[in-house]
Amino acid sequence: MREIIENHRHDLFDTFFESGNFCIVIVDQVGFISYMNESYCRFLNVEKSNVIGKHVSDVIENSRMHIVTQTGEEEIADLQYIRGSYMIANRVPLRSEGEIVGALGMVLFRDTEEWLKMNSHIRDLLLELKAYRSQRNQQNGATYSLHHIISRSQELERLKDKVKKIAPGDVSILLRGESGTGKELFAHSIHHLSERSTKPFVKVNCAAIPEHLLESELFGYQEGAFTGAKKGGKPGKFQLADGGTLFLDEIGDMPLNAQVKILRALQEGEVEAVGAVKPQKVDVRIIASTHQPLEELILSQHFREDLFYRINVVQFRIPPLRERREDIRLLSKSLLHKVTERIGKRVIDFDEDVYESLKQYHWPGNIRELENVIESAVHLTSTEVIGIEDLPDHIQPNPYLGQEDDSLKEIMERTEKQAIERAIKRVNGDKTKAAEQLGIGKSSLYDKVKKYGL
Repeated sequence: MREIIENHRHDLFDTFFESGNFCIVIVDQVGFISYMNESYCRFLNVEKSNVIGKHVSDVIENSRMHIVTQTGEEEIADLQYIRGSYMIANRVPLRSEGEIVGALGMVLFRDTEEWLKMNSHIRDLLLELKAYRSQRNQQNGATYSLHHIISRSQELERLKDKVKKIAPGDVSILLRGESGTGKELFAHSIHHLSERSTKPFVKVNCAAIPEHLLESELFGYQEGAFTGAKKGGKPGKFQLADGGTLFLDEIGDMPLNAQVKILRALQEGEVEAVGAVKPQKVDVRIIASTHQPLEELILSQHFREDLFYRINVVQFRIPPLRERREDIRLLSKSLLHKVTERIGKRVIDFDEDVYESLKQYHWPGNIRELENVIESAVHLTSTEVIGIEDLPDHIQPNPYLGQEDDSLKEIMERTEKQAIERAIKRVNGDKTKAAEQLGIGKSSLYDKVKKYGL
């Protein structure tokens, strides 16, 4: 056996890896493609020379290869949706001297009538599962789960792992992060992973409820409690969340008098509706969120210290988008799909310089702002690929400015390159027309296209 392997190593490699029955890809320790066999290239309709060195998430949709290199855990017989079909994927981490050096992925691919029937059956089962999940989500109020939180960054993947460990317990959780970072998605995910997942998930927007209505909204009221009270009374958010999870969104904006009442409800495990003669027992798990520095609010006596310690048993900080720029490409593609599906316009991708501009922007509004920018660009573009000119002005790069240490020659070359790229795009690749628009000769344009690798 050893002699066969030593004498026929390359032939054996080709026989197995280039088999028409398998799609095989190998990535390095950070997810960049080192090898892809011809079968996979044909299936994806890509050239092997073009995919080597690219990140796997940019080539294979819904890929988890880069995640396997981070977790070191193999994933066997996982369903993966690729090019309109559900495939069976195996992903195995590759180790050398105890260290993870990459991962190997294998997809069984047989374009037969039997496979198509099975794929149709899988689709039917998944649609049925989706219907059941939708029905459950409508009943308990939690829509999102961890797989909705798209990331490649190690920091966010570590945060997801921590969530998985903490969620099954019953401790109170404080989510901290800027507006638009996805705090609510994490709150939903924690509820879904908890023992309370079949019970209600109730959200309270602490910043949106008028102060004079806060008590009745939180704890409900009895019939006749005040002028205009509904017949039969009304349950409050605590009663509605009984047995489940209460999400106090932006708790830092809650008035002090309401903080006192919430603290008592958490300490005693009971609430008293407006107009009631006795309290009512409730069992809720608290998840709170804030974008404000609660410690500073405590010092200025705008937030109660005892309430802070009650809700701050476990704290998660959700990083802003500018701290996870490696996720921008993935997020942009996902949001583009979401936006185009909603508005019904066919736009399939972004120009490479658009990705670069999105990465360079500082995103004060985080993911919410990114989605708004993409939606604006989808409406503005006249092609299937969003170009730099489709972005809002404040996100477009200034072609006349570069790094502080850039020379005049570098600034001029960068400006020239961008002008040529835009001209070629405007005329759908017709270089003769592009040269006319730019006011240069065709041979001069070809020289510049070659120079800049366009």
